Amino acid sequence: MARGATARLFVAVDLPPEVREKLAEWARETVAERSSWAARRPRRPHRAPRVLEQEALHLTLCFLGSRAVGEIPQLSSALSLCAGAVGELSTGAPLWLPPRRPRSLAVEVRDPAGELGALHASLDRALSQVSAWEPERRRFRPHITLVRLREGTAPVRELAGDPPLLQPTPQLRFTPERMVLYRSLLGAGGASYDPLAVCELYAPG
Repeated sequence: MARGATARLFVAVDLPPEVREKLAEWARETVAERSSWAARRPRRPHRAPRVLEQEALHLTLCFLGSRAVGEIPQLSSALSLCAGAVGELSTGAPLWLPPRRPRSLAVEVRDPAGELGALHASLDRALSQVSAWEPERRRFRPHITLVRLREGTAPVRELAGDPPLLQPTPQLRFTPERMVLYRSLLGAGGASYDPLAVCELYAPG
């Protein structure tokens, strides 16, 4: 490995296959059925949103960005220090993120007992102690990204009396079983994710 090499890293909760399948199906149908994707600049050619591959769907806990490859062993070890109990989560409403100038369509994840939030806080502390990474200051908002908007494209806002822009998302429940340190590899067709370390989680009780 070249000296000074870096890797784009993040820690995420893996989703059960049936959850990924249903969310990916909803995303495909939403993009296919809606004609409400408008160009911010009318003269620009329309570019359809990109629906993420089913296998790529995940729930990000900490985005580390570009880190030195030499930090990976310490970051991997830090995951095991944070293993804890996370109970049942559920999917909620669709989200445009960021809200003011959306670049993606996601679905919120509800954490009624706050255990996912506690895991996120524990990870922030552990990962920052073994590297020069600094946690984000913004509030943790658990979600699963499903669709990426192309540059220069935005969703049309609803007008009074119009039907809802998006159909309700599937109401799904799941208990996370593991979190993973991933390396993100960018390519022409989007990112692929290489798992570097796995930490098993357990259900409360």
